[in-house]
Amino acid sequence: MPASYAYLGPEGTFTEVALRTLPEAATRELIPYVSVQSALDAVRAGEAEAAFVPIENSVEGGITTTLDELVAGAPLMIYREVLLSITFALLVSPGTKLSDIKTVSAHPAAQPQVRNWLRKHLPDAHWESAASNADAARLVQEGQYDAAFAGEFAAARYGLEALETGIHDAENAQTRFVLVGRPARPAAPTGADKTSVVLWQRDDHPGGLRDLLGEFATRGINLMLLQSRPTGAGIGNYCFCIDAEGHISDRRVAEALMGLKRICLQVRYLGSYPRADVQPAEVRPPRLGTSDEEFVAAADWVARCQDGRF
Repeated sequence: MPASYAYLGPEGTFTEVALRTLPEAATRELIPYVSVQSALDAVRAGEAEAAFVPIENSVEGGITTTLDELVAGAPLMIYREVLLSITFALLVSPGTKLSDIKTVSAHPAAQPQVRNWLRKHLPDAHWESAASNADAARLVQEGQYDAAFAGEFAAARYGLEALETGIHDAENAQTRFVLVGRPARPAAPTGADKTSVVLWQRDDHPGGLRDLLGEFATRGINLMLLQSRPTGAGIGNYCFCIDAEGHISDRRVAEALMGLKRICLQVRYLGSYPRADVQPAEVRPPRLGTSDEEFVAAADWVARCQDGRF
């Protein structure tokens, strides 16, 4: 396997900045790809050891392109996550004034994070989506668009200047990025972990989603992401992407996954990995008997009953 990481490029993306915060990135060749799909396909094809892509932002939630790629195709697994605070700059060719801007571009995930600023300062500008924010900057450099929303750090890379900086509609906006590789044994639990899965129901029925969520709730497992995605099998057919507190080696998490496997048409395990915020999972509430010790004690009691030792 080549010692390289694929990432959503070109050079100068927020993805690249977040990737370089990983210590292991210094020992890998970092290769930009034109899209999330192509970066993940490089891992599936064995062309890269792992791919680093955005998966969620605090303004719009899950990034559907990434979620859909993890739902479909050959299985992949999340190994790490990184949180990066996001603020945009309006990048233009030198000499461009605000009144000159008729077209702006950025990644689709950027639009909800700057739409109010855009409405106030450039109400008549036409929005064009790009494969990434850095790619939007490249297109401005080539003269296809007048301005791009991107990181201020991308200006020098593309010969542009930051006409405005510190642009964001929501204070403390963050984007979550994940390092994705081919399936393997999960890393050992740290005590501050997250487990990601995709769930497909056997059929559509009243209370179906409640049944899925109940497997987590009865074991005191908090959910950190719940997003439905269409399966492509027709209107009303959805799967559910879920991030839950805890690690698959935690008894409560393992039992929840076993319960889901029994009742779901399909369960895709996307990995258990350290949380970027290093917040330990809180067992809620202790009186429900959801600690690992209580699960072990209960399993031991059942075994003794089966042996006639109760």
